[in-house]
Amino acid sequence: MSRYTSPTAEFARRGFESATSAARVWERWQSRIGEEPPVDLALFAGVADRDQALDSLERISADPVFDEVIADEAWLRRLLLVLGGSSVLAQTLVRHPAEVVALREEPRARGPEGWLNFFADRVGLVDGVPSDGADALRLANRIALTEIAARDLGASDPATIVDDIAAELAAVADAVLEISLAYARAEVADSELVRIAVLAMGKTGARELNYISDVDVVYIAEPVDGADTERAMQVAARLAAAQARICSAHTAEGTIFQVDAALRPEGKAGPLVRTLDSARVYYEKWAKNWEFQAMLKARPAAGDRQLGEAFVELVWPMVWKAGERQEFLSEARAMRERVISLIPSKQADREIKLGKGGLRDTEFSVQLLQLVHGRADDRIRVRGTFEGLRELVDSGYIGRSDGAQMADAYRFQRVLEHRVQLRRLRRTHVLPDEDAALSQIARSMGTQADDLMKQWRDSTRKVRALQQRIFFSPLLEAVSAVSTDGLKLTADAAKTRMRALGFKDPQAALGHIQALTRSTDRAAEIQRQLLPAMLGWFAEGPNPDFGLLAFRQLSEALGTASWYLRALRDDGYMAHRLARIASSSRYVVDLLSRAPDMIRMLGSNEELRPRSAQELATSMQRAASRHDDLDKAIASVRALRRSELCRIALADVLGLADLTAVGTALSDLASATIDAGLFLARREIDACDVGVIALGRWGGYEMSYSSDADCMFVVPDGVEPEEITKATSLVRRAAEIVGKPGPDPALVIDSDLRPEGKGGPQVRTVGSYIAYYDKWASTWEAQMLLRARPGAGNRELAGRVLESTDRFRYRDGGLTQQQVVEIRKLKARMEKERIPRGVARDRHLKLGPGGLSDVEWTVQLLQLQHAHAHVELRTPSTMAALDALAELDLVTAQQASRLAGAWRRASELRDAMMLVRGRASDSMPADARELAAIADVLGYPTGQASRLDDETRRLLRRAHEVTEELFWT
Repeated sequence: MSRYTSPTAEFARRGFESATSAARVWERWQSRIGEEPPVDLALFAGVADRDQALDSLERISADPVFDEVIADEAWLRRLLLVLGGSSVLAQTLVRHPAEVVALREEPRARGPEGWLNFFADRVGLVDGVPSDGADALRLANRIALTEIAARDLGASDPATIVDDIAAELAAVADAVLEISLAYARAEVADSELVRIAVLAMGKTGARELNYISDVDVVYIAEPVDGADTERAMQVAARLAAAQARICSAHTAEGTIFQVDAALRPEGKAGPLVRTLDSARVYYEKWAKNWEFQAMLKARPAAGDRQLGEAFVELVWPMVWKAGERQEFLSEARAMRERVISLIPSKQADREIKLGKGGLRDTEFSVQLLQLVHGRADDRIRVRGTFEGLRELVDSGYIGRSDGAQMADAYRFQRVLEHRVQLRRLRRTHVLPDEDAALSQIARSMGTQADDLMKQWRDSTRKVRALQQRIFFSPLLEAVSAVSTDGLKLTADAAKTRMRALGFKDPQAALGHIQALTRSTDRAAEIQRQLLPAMLGWFAEGPNPDFGLLAFRQLSEALGTASWYLRALRDDGYMAHRLARIASSSRYVVDLLSRAPDMIRMLGSNEELRPRSAQELATSMQRAASRHDDLDKAIASVRALRRSELCRIALADVLGLADLTAVGTALSDLASATIDAGLFLARREIDACDVGVIALGRWGGYEMSYSSDADCMFVVPDGVEPEEITKATSLVRRAAEIVGKPGPDPALVIDSDLRPEGKGGPQVRTVGSYIAYYDKWASTWEAQMLLRARPGAGNRELAGRVLESTDRFRYRDGGLTQQQVVEIRKLKARMEKERIPRGVARDRHLKLGPGGLSDVEWTVQLLQLQHAHAHVELRTPSTMAALDALAELDLVTAQQASRLAGAWRRASELRDAMMLVRGRASDSMPADARELAAIADVLGYPTGQASRLDDETRRLLRRAHEVTEELFWT
């Protein structure tokens, strides 16, 4: 202390709360010693409660040991940390100053045997009988805690030794249970008649005890040879009661801990002590799921170790069957949520143990994974949370990053819990709300109160996020429903299970499983965890054999990608979705096999939201602009098209997009793709602006997965012939860029519906189009233009053409009778010529009775007849036009409903067949298995394929009847 600084000011600067009182202590020392007291105030820097430490040190200073302490700076530092860290331990050392010699040397870990010897020496244990009274045991417990606290508080990073500190506290508890049982035997008559084992449960059993906590136990007893069982059990009950009383009694030396036997069979309502046979009957017949979860921590702690081991051997196999018991998972979740709901609202955000994201969330998550997966994996059959978490990470059940985050949060929270309890040696798990108390706890952890609270909040957020992902993972749900034999995936067990699940070729499926799991690396470990659940999910789809094969191929393609298996393991919804996709859709599997990274999209519904034409066009042009090499630019555009096709198809198979959404998304994708094709073609050909008129299903926003892009190309009036030639070259090059066959899906551009068809120029000016439609166009071309709209390129140019053709497609007075006859003849000839030979007419979804052609031509005939008078009918969408016809009473509600039902069903079936087969078709399949797969994609329950067939036939028949009424008569 500087000679120019007053004692009070110096103590205030050093952070003492009562600087004046501290200065008085200093002055008393100075008066007694006659010089500056030889205590460096810098030693108080890391002390939690500096005032308490100084006050306690002054009281100890009257003892001769004080001179020894202050002569040894390391000893003094340890003593100050304890005196300032715990008021109760400080009081003990003040009352027994000679006990500070326990801190003379750096405390070391003693372990179970060391602590038992320590206590035996302290109580004078001779031939199993303590020589001193029970207060000797209580004082010994306080000194043991003093040693452990000195190690804990003196650590540069207490989180690195928190598991060691917890294990030492558990070893102390074991020793106390052993010695207190010796005291109980000394006072209970006939104690020699019974063997009794004390089983440690909970945190004691896991060797992860707190400074002050109930010690959970279960008592098992057996009579010695020749003793009466009933008498022996009465004695055992008195021994257990005596032990509990000795440990919980309050005297001048304080108390030790409460012995809690509430986890015994039947809880507090059951007998305090049971025989081994009685316990066996209970756990085999009546024990609840949570009781087996509790038994995960059980271990012999005191008494007859052989008897204790026999009890553990009895219940241990039952523990690992609990995970497959009915309602195990739901009950575990409900129990955790119930605990949270019972926390008083004022404490909820300061509850270290039970609050959301607190210690219990980590412990429950670890136990849940252990109990579900440990049925078939001995490696994770461990008792402690620290050890369990480590084994789960090493065995691949938790990702390394997630495991590290959870472990860090758990260690921090355990240290925080220790500090909160140590401060007053009270059984509490709640952060104090007083600023001074919080600052003391923060100081003992080497930080500030604000930083401590921030770290606490961060830790709970991380744990809560991880716990939610683990606790409510459908992967965990699925695995818990698999039998233990099914989890082991032995050859015979796997074949049996696969037959039961509906695999047609179990031998081939077994080969896929072996290929995925034969390695010893982490990827194979995770596959072994995934496959029991995924086999069940493959079986939910129509083709589990193909699903497993596809999963193997995708896994092999992504084998070195760390995110893939981690994502499937940690996000069960992604894994479930992938299994559904793999066993349902060859089309999507083909897309994924070319770019497996797209599996990432399964992780979020937002990722599966189709993007607008503008979003897509911008993305494609930006991607193309990154590459100077044209081939690379084209590849990037086609890859984006593939990615978006995959997004749309995934949403479709998963039921996240209806027919309208799919048709719009595919049409927008076509627009963006053609825009990108024109953009790329301009790198080679400098041509004027080109507008693209979308026709047919593209024009109506009704594209299917196999649709071509029907269109016409227009350039401005006044361009020179050579510019039209350049524009023609431009559109042909664009069509080649987007339509050339290759590894990525192509978009075929079809301009055969242009004026004069294939014989006419591919590109015309606005005026040329107008002149043609005014003078030479046929009736079918007016019908064709009903589904025309600006689709790509210069939309204004396309719009000018369409505005000028309104007088042609929406002709005043509608159609003449001759034009109606012409349309009917054209439809009849098309149906006759275009249905492939050998295909049943009534199964053709496009040209057959009630198919797409019937509906679309009926609607278009009515549009041609009435759109001149009703602008509501001037829409390129078939369904929108049909709705308008019904609103205008030009068709009845029933007629509109029947036409719409058939059109939607035929369109859905065409899309579903493409998804299932990976190739286009217009005919209803006759194969029962293929029909079942299509029914599955369309959301029909398993086994309802015949219902799909019947309903489709009925819908088409009724629509054909309406077509007969409206189109042919």
